[in-house]
Amino acid sequence: MKKTLKQLDSNIKGIRPEFYNCLNNPLEENELQKMENQFNILIPNDLKELYGWKNGQESSCFDAFVNNSMFIPLEESLDIASELNSMIGTDFEIENWWNKNWIPIFHNGGGDYTCYDLEGVFTGNKGQIIEFWHRDNDRNVIAPDLDSFFNQLNKYYAKKSALDCDEFFTIERQDGFPRNFIVE
Repeated sequence: MKKTLKQLDSNIKGIRPEFYNCLNNPLEENELQKMENQFNILIPNDLKELYGWKNGQESSCFDAFVNNSMFIPLEESLDIASELNSMIGTDFEIENWWNKNWIPIFHNGGGDYTCYDLEGVFTGNKGQIIEFWHRDNDRNVIAPDLDSFFNQLNKYYAKKSALDCDEFFTIERQDGFPRNFIVE
């Protein structure tokens, strides 16, 4: 993951320098531990590495990080997960409409999230990347893990220059993905 994030850092800095400047500073280990205690969660190492690289993007920056979505700072992400978890069984009556093991890491501003799956809902693959659509019942697993997801993003950037980079791109197709699941 460290190698992948190092390459991503270089790609974004070189191809999207203005956006790069909108990324938040990384979280320190003590800040990560504080959030683990505050939210009573054990944050997986790859997710810690991600937020140890950059802690999301500034709230005043509306440029997409990936898949037409913005990168959520970790504390905000855990707040969102807590709020959505509290809706299970009331607002979310369908099993896995939202799952307590999902941590949103990207959002499109309209209530939809790309999430890190702590338990591997549907597949058993812990750490997979899954899409949550607040109005739709499809729950697509778009990558087996963060490293694969960001490797796909690096491949996208390898084909682009600053002049032809479009912020409305999607990284969701790779061998065997997406895997489509419907909740009813």
